[in-house]
Amino acid sequence: MKSRSRKTNIAGKWAMLFFGLLIVPNFVPNFVPNFAFAQSDAQKSASNSAAGPVAAAVSDSSKARELLAKGVEAYKTGLFDIAIEDFKQAKNLDPSLTDARLYLAAAYSGRYIPGAPSDENVRQGQQAVEEYKEVLANDPNNLMAIDGMGAILYNMAGGPSIDLAKFAEAKSYQQRHISIQDDDPEPYYWIGVIDWALAYHANKDLRDAVNLKSPNGQIGDNDPMPPAMAAEFAAKNAATIEEGISNLRMAIDRRPEYDDAMAYLNLMYRQKADTETTPQAWQADIKDADDLVEKVVAIKKRRLENPDPNPTN
Repeated sequence: MKSRSRKTNIAGKWAMLFFGLLIVPNFVPNFVPNFAFAQSDAQKSASNSAAGPVAAAVSDSSKARELLAKGVEAYKTGLFDIAIEDFKQAKNLDPSLTDARLYLAAAYSGRYIPGAPSDENVRQGQQAVEEYKEVLANDPNNLMAIDGMGAILYNMAGGPSIDLAKFAEAKSYQQRHISIQDDDPEPYYWIGVIDWALAYHANKDLRDAVNLKSPNGQIGDNDPMPPAMAAEFAAKNAATIEEGISNLRMAIDRRPEYDDAMAYLNLMYRQKADTETTPQAWQADIKDADDLVEKVVAIKKRRLENPDPNPTN
C-alpha cells in the first residue's frame, strides 16, 4: 500500500505539471500568405484597360489583398483588434479571398480567453466558429479551418463550466482531419488530449461525489479508488480512456519522439489505473505510466544536449 501511495503522488505531480497543456494554444495558421503588396503587371494592365464593373472588381481585389497583408502584420504582433478590422474589410471587398476568412477566424480565436465567462469573450469564440464554418461551407476539406474549429471548440469546451457537447464536437473535427490526412500525428494527439480531459473531469466528479457522502472517509485526489468505485468509474469511462490511449499511441507511431503525446499517454495510463479492481492490474498501468515519464525525461535531456535546428514538435 505504501508503494501505491508513492506512485499516485507521482501521478498527481504529473497531472499538475501537464495540466497547462489542456489550454490549447490559440490557433495560428501554419501558412505564410504570399501577398502581393503592389499590383502585378497583368493587374495593372487590366486596371488600365477595364471599364465599369470589371475595373471595380480588379480594384476591390487588389485593395482586399493590401488590407489582408496589412492585417497579417498586425496579427503577427498580437494587435488582434486592428487585424480584425483589416481582415473584415478584405473579406467584404473580396468574398473569395479564403485567407482573409481564415485569418479573421484566427484573430477572433486569438482574442478568446479560455475559461473567461464574459459575454464579450464568448462572442469572440462564437465569431471564430462562424468564420471557420463559412470557409468549410465553400471548401469542406480545408485543413486550416478544420484544425481551427477543433482548437476553438476545445478551448470553449473547457470553461467556465465543462461543455461535453463541445468536447465531442471538437473531437469530431480531429477525426475529420484524420479522414483527409491520416499520417499527421497532431489530430491523434488532440483526440487523446480531449479523452484525457473527459476522463480527468469524470474522475474528479466521482471522487467529489463519494467524498460528499462520506465526510469521515475522504478519498484524496491521488489515492487509488476502492474496487467498487473503480468499477463504477470504468463502466462509464473505460471506452474513452482506451480511445485516448489508442490515439496517443498512433500519434507516437507517426512521430516517435513526440514527448507531449507521451506525457498525455502517461496521464491516460494513470486514469486507466483507476478503472482496475485488482492491485496487480493497477501496478501494471502505473508501471506503463512511469516508463513513459522516464522516456519523456530522456527525450528532453537529449534535446537540451543536442538541439535540433528544425524541430518537428
